[in-house]
Amino acid sequence: METKRTLGRTGIGVSALGFGCWAIGGEWQSADGQPLGWGKVDDEESVRAVRRALDLGVTFFDTADTYGAGHSERVLGRALGKRRADVVVATKWGNVFDEETRTLTGADDTPDYARRALTASLRRLDTDHIDLYQLHLSDADPARAAELRDLCEEFVREGLIRAYAWSTDDPARAAVFARGEHCAAIQHMANVLQDAPEMFALCEELGLASINRSPLAMGLLTGGRRSGQALEAGDIRSRPPEWLQGFEADGADPRWLARVDALKDVLTSGGRTLGQGALAWLWARSPHAVPIPGFRSVAQAEQNAGALEKGALTSEQLTEVERILER
Repeated sequence: METKRTLGRTGIGVSALGFGCWAIGGEWQSADGQPLGWGKVDDEESVRAVRRALDLGVTFFDTADTYGAGHSERVLGRALGKRRADVVVATKWGNVFDEETRTLTGADDTPDYARRALTASLRRLDTDHIDLYQLHLSDADPARAAELRDLCEEFVREGLIRAYAWSTDDPARAAVFARGEHCAAIQHMANVLQDAPEMFALCEELGLASINRSPLAMGLLTGGRRSGQALEAGDIRSRPPEWLQGFEADGADPRWLARVDALKDVLTSGGRTLGQGALAWLWARSPHAVPIPGFRSVAQAEQNAGALEKGALTSEQLTEVERILER
């Protein structure tokens, strides 16, 4: 398997595997106390994990200003340090938050806010440019999004960003951003349990990178979750919001775990771990796929990065997955 990808039409090269930096932001919450992070985190371990990923060939890191209410960006910036030039950094904007209380306070889709958010992200990441700047409001108004797309073109001209994308699961919305010259990607949900045929087709058609969030189905595809196993209080999965499928109030949904079990033999072929097999499925699914699994430790970084050596599933295995899942 080719272990490199190009971000759309930009010529920006990245590793076929990116690392998602939501979890390393640590704990944060919504205004009504809903946890929005993945629980407690050790910043020193996060820094070591990012640096280990770099050593193992990962050159793409995806974060957002709101992860940990700014904390993820700060940790990533510190971890990259002098190696900033070796990597492609993606972040997102659109959510409003209070850094002091680590609370999400709302959303803002105005052009004025986009510029303020960009300035703040550059400062937290300790960099003079963002490689891929992504709108984080998945259901923003398409007319307003067109305005923000044009603003992103201004940011490119000013040298503040190199390219941009929209993080959305709506193909019609994604197509609005895709009309911009420097639109490079669509970030969308995709994993072996939750295929996204329309999004993959759109990325193929328009020559965009398909950045896959939740490639391990929020941990269900790592094999570490069991039915009835409680999650720590600060973990978003302990009180799953409506959009978070596969989890219930008392842990992982047994029906989802049954599907994971059914796929185990195919995904763990070739000496892969279950998680590596899930990433291998995405690479087999589309040559444009760049999965961005999360991590909180050096061990997780090593395991995720290990998927690159093992490559994509075969077309026969892809067919077998469809048969097992009856799709």
